[in-house]
Amino acid sequence: MTDLRLQILGSGSAMPTKSRNQVAQVLSLHNKTFLIDCGEATQVQMVRFAVSTSRLNHIFISHLHGDHCFGLIGLISTLGMRGRTADLYIHSHPALEPLLSPALNFFCRDLPFKVIFQPYDHTSTEVIFEDRSMEVSVFPLKHSLPSSGFLIKEKEKERHIIPEKVKFYQVPVKEIPLIKQGADYITAEGEIIPNNHLTSDPSPSKSFAYCSDTIYDEKILPYIEGVDLLYHEATFLHEHLAKAKSTMHTTALQAATLAQKAHVHRLLIGHFSARYDDLSPLLKEAQSVFPETSIVKDGTIFDL
Repeated sequence: MTDLRLQILGSGSAMPTKSRNQVAQVLSLHNKTFLIDCGEATQVQMVRFAVSTSRLNHIFISHLHGDHCFGLIGLISTLGMRGRTADLYIHSHPALEPLLSPALNFFCRDLPFKVIFQPYDHTSTEVIFEDRSMEVSVFPLKHSLPSSGFLIKEKEKERHIIPEKVKFYQVPVKEIPLIKQGADYITAEGEIIPNNHLTSDPSPSKSFAYCSDTIYDEKILPYIEGVDLLYHEATFLHEHLAKAKSTMHTTALQAATLAQKAHVHRLLIGHFSARYDDLSPLLKEAQSVFPETSIVKDGTIFDL
């Protein structure tokens, strides 16, 4: 069973190409759908790749460059025409609300749902969404505008009950929830049955980190340490390092170096410059440092 699914809607950077739309990703976890960034024509990509919006309640915007947020007004308008009624939460830099609200008031004045802006502090690290099973944290990146990365991770899962042990000790059903959470069981006679006699270790929790746009910055290493899946922008080849520095972006080699130093399990690179028709040199460059690297393409799906 898939715990976490990431679908790429856009793998390009500021200028779209015939094969690469602007940035957007859909993350599915525990029957919830999250949209990360929303470049122009994101809603078209959703139709193209049959992405359901029925469980999309939260959108996370990394920063306010157009290739990461120009698609919002169109997507919101279409959701309204489809009769959506559930509130939509947009997590972003505080400046987005005063920029987007006038357009919403003009073009989307009769929406059947509320658009709720939830600003976060781009200079700090904080949890910006949380429920019983998962949490989303934000951490600062370095770019020409205030930019943030996202860490999405499952909370520690409950322990697995060993059925034959529970039956042997005649554990009442009402005690099972507490035992799953780690409690020992005390019999009617007062005997303590240790939890590890009744349960096995929980399944590993999954984690995903998203870093775009940013220069090479080792200060993010504590936030991405050991994640199962890291997406990091790799706008340029390392031979164009001067261009990467001047535009405050990262090279494929640098993205792979961060993945190696953070001991992540798998790296995805994207946000490719329109100058590259052939992406194989970027993949080769990254894999020379971190072999568990894949390039993202529009429509591709990555499962954990």
